[in-house]
Amino acid sequence: MQRPHDVSLRYLFFTFLKIGSLSFGGFMALVSVIQKQLVETDKKAGNEVILDGISLASVLPGAVAVNVVAYVSYCLRGVAGAIVSVFAVILPSFILISILAYVYFRFGSIPAVNRFFVGIIPAVCAIIVSVGYEMGQKSLKTAAQFIIAGVSALLLVFVGGFYTTLLIVLGGGVAGLILFPAKGAAAPDKSTATNARELLRNTARAAAVAVIAALALFGIWHVLPAGFREALRPPLNIVGLISGLSISQFGGAYVMVPTMNALFVQKLHWLSTREFLDGIAMGQITPGPILISAAFFGYKMYGLAGAALGTIAIFLPPAVLTILCAHFLLFFKASPYVKAVFAGLRPAVIGMIFAAAVTLGLPVARQWQSLLLFLMVLVASIKLKWNAVYLIPAAGILGWMLYLI
Repeated sequence: MQRPHDVSLRYLFFTFLKIGSLSFGGFMALVSVIQKQLVETDKKAGNEVILDGISLASVLPGAVAVNVVAYVSYCLRGVAGAIVSVFAVILPSFILISILAYVYFRFGSIPAVNRFFVGIIPAVCAIIVSVGYEMGQKSLKTAAQFIIAGVSALLLVFVGGFYTTLLIVLGGGVAGLILFPAKGAAAPDKSTATNARELLRNTARAAAVAVIAALALFGIWHVLPAGFREALRPPLNIVGLISGLSISQFGGAYVMVPTMNALFVQKLHWLSTREFLDGIAMGQITPGPILISAAFFGYKMYGLAGAALGTIAIFLPPAVLTILCAHFLLFFKASPYVKAVFAGLRPAVIGMIFAAAVTLGLPVARQWQSLLLFLMVLVASIKLKWNAVYLIPAAGILGWMLYLI
């Protein structure tokens, strides 16, 4: 992994801005493009950083893709890098969905982009497969690791769901402790006690800062004019509801969608069923994280300011939690037991990557255009080493043309 000073904030901003602009297809697609760009093209991080980020993000609440961005960027450039990268990767989809929301609520329709998106799916599957292949070549060395990866993939394909993912992550960690005792039995790092003391000091400082900030906000709120407080209550209510949703829902975007529907449509009646479904569809056809749909919902209530508040509320709390967990994890990364756990986790995550490609690609696998696009992008990615950031939108355009034949 690169040392923090080797990776500039400018690099992180423009790299994740580009990734966020051209990464279609949801969580694993975006993570795959990150791996291609940071690991294979720019060589700023190792595969283990991406795999560890997926492992951690898979068991935390919120948008998994954004949590992975927060983890990887924190490893490369600390808190400042994580903040810059999360902002950059979300910005393009926020701008695009705000424009689409304006068009939708002004004219009652959205642009017809379905054919473009249909062309995207096989390309995304090919990129995911190529990432799994490249990671597998470097990380799967023993029969036990291949078995862990295979079992992980089969469980996700045939069972699926958040609890299956959680079982895979926990099972991979336990398998690492059991199957890789040589790594787990290594001599303890002498700096472990020092790291623990430093971690406690940092945690105490962070807790003190959080308490002081909360007290300051409480005081400021109560000295504001009553009329101003009343005007702030509705948008703050949106922030509170969406933040609570983001920090309490595990399993990523598709697990959160039913809860969002129950809250925004059935309970609060902020949206009609048609508006909700169209908002989710817009989150899928725009690049970047699917949960950017929260910006669409916020726009319905309070225009552009509501869109911004919805975006912050859905992504910021889980990203902060990810950074905190990464901080704790990196302190004990040198522990032989932690190393053993990750020796089992990484092949499990590789299996999850292949499963994602299968699950995403099955609905379009019978169409010859999709198979052709899949093979073309797979060859271009693995053999020709073409950049995935450009392959995916190019495949969308080509798919549009093929489906017109």
